Amino acid sequence: MNGNRLRLAPPERKELKRRARSRSLAAESVKRARLILLLAGGHSYSEIGRRLSCTDRYISIWKQRFAQERLVGLASRYRGNQHRRRSAATEARILELTRRGPSDGSTHWSSYRLAKAVGVSQSTVSKVWRQFGLQPHRSRSYMASDDPEFEEKAADIIGLYLKPPLHAALFCVDEKSAIQALDRLDPVLPLSPGRAERHGFEYYRHGTLSLYAALNIQTGEVLGKTTARHTSTEFVEFLGQVVASQPSGREIHVIADNLSAHKTKQVFSFLHAHPNLRIHYTPTYSSWLNQVEIWFSKIQRHVISRGIFTSVNDLARKLMRSIRHYNKTATPIRWVYKDLTTRIRPAAI
Repeated sequence: MNGNRLRLAPPERKELKRRARSRSLAAESVKRARLILLLAGGHSYSEIGRRLSCTDRYISIWKQRFAQERLVGLASRYRGNQHRRRSAATEARILELTRRGPSDGSTHWSSYRLAKAVGVSQSTVSKVWRQFGLQPHRSRSYMASDDPEFEEKAADIIGLYLKPPLHAALFCVDEKSAIQALDRLDPVLPLSPGRAERHGFEYYRHGTLSLYAALNIQTGEVLGKTTARHTSTEFVEFLGQVVASQPSGREIHVIADNLSAHKTKQVFSFLHAHPNLRIHYTPTYSSWLNQVEIWFSKIQRHVISRGIFTSVNDLARKLMRSIRHYNKTATPIRWVYKDLTTRIRPAAI
């Protein structure tokens, strides 16, 4: 040993080089191997400190340990706590408490609070939840149909989607009611890099309107109409608009939900006067079977949610403009029932 320089035996140099190149060893072990190689190469403390981002004391400690114990001296003296594996009993307790919920009046567990209750780390709870696909912080809503004729009605509508009648028109009809014409009192601040578009909190409500829509499932095009109300009269007028859009005498099938305005004497009188028109009603609480709801979700996202409307007329104008633009590139909704072995069943009554 001469000054800072260490003398290495060939096997030692080979092992240190292997450690210095390793991508699987701990970063600290790689750093110590590089330190000894630099000392063996005659580099000064200042140069080693600059290369490895370490202090003179750090260099001196590991130089001394290597000089006394050689490669064995580079091992850590304190390896920390041993890795603890969670037991099956711990997993079962976490899962059971997660399913039961907390008893302090809150609605669901957080990983921190459950870890404290079980006596394990927060990461342990998170890993168990991830392993078994549990997400207590999330919830979803559902609506179960109590219609005693659910299967018959659902089969009728799904059959129309999968195999519509030849030479007949098929429309999904519904209305989106009480659309608010909201005008922001403060100017909208546009998006910029790193910042989302911002809307003022306060708004002015100009009024509401209803949007009637008929989705042609063969073409994907939408026939729309805005009205101030959504009564049986408006529904019949819109049905007249649907009939007028088709050649005279053509068979027309309409899928609609069970809203009371869709089942009045006025509606049945219109159906009697137009025998080529037939309405297929979805089961109760099953509007998801109506494809026009998919289109309504699009117009809600693209036009209504972040829209700014200076009047009800402005709202109506923007809705109709969106429909005209949509129809230019409209395509049919691809209705697929993936698992033919599983039947759609109503809620238990």
